Amino acid sequence: MRTIRFCHELPGENPGFLVSTCQKRRPISGGDQKTAAKVETAMMSRRHILKFSAAIGALLAFHGSVAGELLFVRPLRKERPRVPIDPFTEGGKALVGVGGEGSVEARVREAVALIGGFRKLDIRGKTVLVKPNVVSGSPSPTTTSPELVAAVVRLLYREGAREVVVGDMSALITRTTLKNMRKCGIRQAAESAGARVVAFEDAGWVEVPLPGARYLKQAYVTEWLYRTDLFINLPVVKTHHSASYSICLKNFIGCTHLKQRPYLVDRSHWEELVAEFNLACRPDLNIVDATVAMIEGGPWEGTPAPTGIVIASGDRVAADAVGLGMIRSFGRWQMVTGKGVWEQRQIRHALLLGLGKGEGEIVLRTGSGDERFRELMSAVRRETGL
Repeated sequence: MRTIRFCHELPGENPGFLVSTCQKRRPISGGDQKTAAKVETAMMSRRHILKFSAAIGALLAFHGSVAGELLFVRPLRKERPRVPIDPFTEGGKALVGVGGEGSVEARVREAVALIGGFRKLDIRGKTVLVKPNVVSGSPSPTTTSPELVAAVVRLLYREGAREVVVGDMSALITRTTLKNMRKCGIRQAAESAGARVVAFEDAGWVEVPLPGARYLKQAYVTEWLYRTDLFINLPVVKTHHSASYSICLKNFIGCTHLKQRPYLVDRSHWEELVAEFNLACRPDLNIVDATVAMIEGGPWEGTPAPTGIVIASGDRVAADAVGLGMIRSFGRWQMVTGKGVWEQRQIRHALLLGLGKGEGEIVLRTGSGDERFRELMSAVRRETGL
């Protein structure tokens, strides 16, 4: 006589007994063995069907997503970090300009002019990569404003750019980036202004060492950073459930391979990882969309505020500090209001790594604007000490 498993297995159960949720254990003999074996086989088959169905469901989820494009991708080659000198400084201090009057294009032009103008980049004849925030297909402020993207593209061509490329890579398991760009309007806006639109998942990847990093040894970044002459970062100001906030430093994560996203590397050091990835590349210029900011929630959806400004700087930390001061002035997001601007983990770790200037090393220049603009800038100065 032998015993077998029947019905549901209970925790700590010895294998080989006939047990159900309403029966005591009892052995069975030869006459029932064939029937019991058929039941066990049927249960095994059902488990296999469920596993197979789950696998099919996962594949369907990946199909047509960013992740589905990157399952078997490896870096093409190794490169050194791309860290050009910041030309937007004065007396060893980082400059930040804020425009707040006129059209979006006028605000971009004013913000950049306040820190020295586009001429500092010697754009004529060069190819320029512009990287907005296209985390999904949702409209601004989840993503960068299409109007601002188009304005930047037009201004770059007026400065003599040979070609402007607008690119990004959306978040894991979202639509492909090009579909997201079309849904939020960035693709149409960029192309109407004459830009070439690309998705980073459709190109190659480059391995770059991260000297001085604590949690990473290297980053895998889009080859577009090495196929263009200049790189302009175009983030939006918003709050973020995992990273506390998302502006310049966080926007660079869209240039990294999906398998290295912070939530897959070390969830407990999200913000430090954001800073460390920025060791791979320094944008030549950051133009920050704060025409409408997200002041609570995020990154997928949150509370918008019509802040009406554009921020420009060659220093990611300096630009982030101004954006953080603005978020703090609304008092709605505990992850930002709970600690000072210079105590934010992204900022603190970025300064430790030498990625930008800190308090006392930044000059904030503001343009013209209405009373609301002046009040907002006063609040930013109060929150940041700039």
